[in-house]
Amino acid sequence: MGLFGKTPERSPKDMVTEWNHKLRKEGYQLERQIKSIQREEEKVKRALKEAAQKSDKDTCLILAKEIIRARKAVNKIYTSKAHINSVMLQMKNQLATLRVAGNLQKSTEVMTAMQRLIRVPEVAQTMQDMSKEMMKAGIIEEMLDETMDEFEDNEEMEEAAQTEIDKVLFEITEGRIGEAPLPPTEPTEKVKVVEPEVEDESELEDMQTRLAALKS
Repeated sequence: MGLFGKTPERSPKDMVTEWNHKLRKEGYQLERQIKSIQREEEKVKRALKEAAQKSDKDTCLILAKEIIRARKAVNKIYTSKAHINSVMLQMKNQLATLRVAGNLQKSTEVMTAMQRLIRVPEVAQTMQDMSKEMMKAGIIEEMLDETMDEFEDNEEMEEAAQTEIDKVLFEITEGRIGEAPLPPTEPTEKVKVVEPEVEDESELEDMQTRLAALKS
């Protein structure tokens, strides 16, 4: 506390340093979350293999969906970590700008990344608090609360595509259940393209032979 009960304002450099510390801490939290999900996925894999040995296809189907959900959750957390790294990089740029301009600059990159991060449950509260501080510092503008993506993600999680389920079942049960990915069809298309060219050449030779016969 300063004089008369007022808290002295922090310098821009101190704020950026604190934000980077918080961002790094949240990144570590997300990494632990990823490892936790992956451990659970391994347990589900073992359960799926046991169910496959008993030919319990209904249980295998449920467990395959759980694996798909786990993998999608991990992918989303990796995306969140990428947003955090993006903000940290921008904070380094802010420090460089601060030395020259003497103040923090507005950044659309930081605003976009923070907009995404406040919708991630694992880091939402910290990012909301930080975004308010960044608004006061003039780095970002007031952000809209967009929740539509969250509903779309939930619907996507609810029902995995059958082909994706088949791939997971085929992978975990080593081909006992599910179907392998279809082979590429590109070679077949190439054959279709080449065949007419061969026919055209033979027709051309016939025409040349007939023309030569007429001339003679």
